[in-house]
Amino acid sequence: MQSDFAPPAALMFQGTGSDVGKSLIVAGLCRALSNRGMRVRPFKPQNMSNNAAVTADGGEIGRAQALQARACRVAPSVHMNPVLLKPQSEVGAQVVVLGQVTGNASARDFQSIKYRLLPTVVASFERLKTEADIVLVEGAGSAAEVNLRANDIANMGFARRASVPVILIGDIDRGGVIAQIVGTAAVLDPADAALIAGFLVNKFRGDATLFQPAMDFVTERTGWPALGLIPYFRDAGRLPAEDAVVLDRRQTAGAGTITVAVPRLAHIANFDDLDPLRLEPSLRVIIVAPGEALPGDADLVILPGSKATLSDLEDFRRNGWDVDLRAHIRRGGRVLGICGGYQMLGRRVADPDGVEGRPGSAPGLGLLDVETVLTGDKTLLEVAGISVADGTAFRGYEMHVGRTGGPDCARPLLRLTDGRPDGATSPDGRVRATYVHGLFADDRQRAALLSWLGGRASGLCYESEIDRVLDALADHLAQHIDLVRLLSLAK
Repeated sequence: MQSDFAPPAALMFQGTGSDVGKSLIVAGLCRALSNRGMRVRPFKPQNMSNNAAVTADGGEIGRAQALQARACRVAPSVHMNPVLLKPQSEVGAQVVVLGQVTGNASARDFQSIKYRLLPTVVASFERLKTEADIVLVEGAGSAAEVNLRANDIANMGFARRASVPVILIGDIDRGGVIAQIVGTAAVLDPADAALIAGFLVNKFRGDATLFQPAMDFVTERTGWPALGLIPYFRDAGRLPAEDAVVLDRRQTAGAGTITVAVPRLAHIANFDDLDPLRLEPSLRVIIVAPGEALPGDADLVILPGSKATLSDLEDFRRNGWDVDLRAHIRRGGRVLGICGGYQMLGRRVADPDGVEGRPGSAPGLGLLDVETVLTGDKTLLEVAGISVADGTAFRGYEMHVGRTGGPDCARPLLRLTDGRPDGATSPDGRVRATYVHGLFADDRQRAALLSWLGGRASGLCYESEIDRVLDALADHLAQHIDLVRLLSLAK
């Protein structure tokens, strides 16, 4: 297939809205084209997500681009997602450029500064093109957000600047897909609409022949050719997700005898830490929504990562989860804190420099004898080491601000290969905490966790499962999209 077009080429995939399947389709196409011997690179000009991944070049990018890089069988790079916004409040976010934090901005302020980031975005795109036969570009949110079109760098603003053809994706599963696509055509600037080379309808269920008249209708109204009707891919939930909105659909996973409860923090981050646990047959993983009590039968409560530790600590108490957590401890339950969750478990969290917002401090949950001071320097590292208690090896990554210290740090959970201790453990061993993400993607650590809870690992090889699902997704898309025709549009 590589001979069908002259490299380098690019295609951009934009959506009629958020969560229509852009990330998944790009990942599947990355694997499908990689399987056909092509050099493929993923690219997302601007992303907004608190689910991020550490790159080998010492930065961070959106989790979806890391998965797409994996689908291409290449290491993730900061150039695959040069601008990342990490929400810290309803109206503001941390701004990450080329993998490094550059500051905070309100949504309004970012609208006025984002155009200055376009040269950086385009430079990263051009760099990826030198490495690839084709670059598959993912848009953000909706192509039809006309209120954000001025100075846009995420969707049509980038496509126009880089002269990249666009494929529009609609989601039939949420209903109204005909109006989604035709409505997008109606509101787009004519010069933007001219860049759209065709459309895809995603997440279809049922008899495809009954929907063909609708596909024809959309083409008649928009002038855009139909490039594929993609059936619902049932294994999508086995892949790491980027947007926390999926947690609303995955409130309970598994039907095992060991219950793991996870409070859904308002600014939950790196929640893909939970994905390997959801696939273990002996576990039942419950995402506890705000306003609901932590389940009384939980064996383990995990406090996950947070992008706004002090704000989420306040929310934790507002939901009454602090009371539930102490009752859980009295019943003999166990607790694991990861990153921001680790910080919340201590006696106090202080933010003297206003790293997360206004300067301040607050008492922690008091289940570990440690204190945290948030600092401006951010740790971004791929790490490896062993568990102190049993010598079980691990690989993972650190992504955090802040320094934590105190008596319980004398009982670290992990020891890194460079000799540094990590984490803390309560005197009775039932409360544990760590700064390391990705622990349970390591089969050895997941088995050790299950042993701690009185269970046994299933033998699941998590990393192999991710590659299996990516290959299945690639085959799924190849059955329902004419890849040769798709590539011809990228010339």
